[in-house]
Order: sequence, then C-alpha cells, then structure tokens
Amino acid sequence: MKEEDILLKKLGKENSFKVPDGYFENLTSEVMNKLPEKEKVVFKEESVSTWTRLKPLLYLAAMFVGAALIIRVASTDRKPATVDEVAVTEVDTEVVSDEMLDVALDRAMLDDYSLYVYLSDASVE
Repeated sequence: MKEEDILLKKLGKENSFKVPDGYFENLTSEVMNKLPEKEKVVFKEESVSTWTRLKPLLYLAAMFVGAALIIRVASTDRKPATVDEVAVTEVDTEVVSDEMLDVALDRAMLDDYSLYVYLSDASVE
C-alpha cells in the first residue's frame, strides 16, 4: 500500500491520456480524405456464345440419360414372370422325417417345457 500511495502522490489521480477537443467528430472525414481515390472499374459486356448458354442444359440432359441407362441396366437382372411360373401358386410342402426334427430341436437348444410354451403360444394366435 505504501508504494501505491507514493505513486499516487507523484502522478496524481487524473487521467493522463487526453484527446484534443472535437477529435472524434472530425476523425471519419479526415480518414476518408486521406484515402486514395478508387479507380472506377468499367465492365465490358462480352457477348455470350450459344455453346456457353447450352452447356448446362446439355450436361443436365446427359445426366438424366445416364441415370436412365443405369436404372435400365440394374433392372435387367430380374427375369419377367412367365405364364407357367405365374400359374404355380400352390404352396410346396415337404415331408420332413422325425429324424430331421430331432436334429433341428437339438440345435435350437429348447427343453420340452420351452417347446411346449412356444407351440402353445403359436397355436393361440
């Protein structure tokens, strides 16, 4: 505290930074006057060729043709349904031996009670 008191006595409490009167009122106009003049740029209107105008439209058309070809190629993997295939609407059932059922149940790891619950729930619906 003693050092602060000594400094305050030497320097005083008033602000040592002062700005001349009216400095900020004239600052903007003085800065603008010191700037160099801008050169006015005159844009020369160039004629646009037909190719330049049509290029985006041709690119757009090419994009749609390409997309259509890709879709066509991707969809040719499927065979159209013939009359014979459409006529067969019956459900094919296979006869499965008890031996195959035992193997499937063993691999399902179901005990008798879990199998009973599963089958009884399925038959209710």
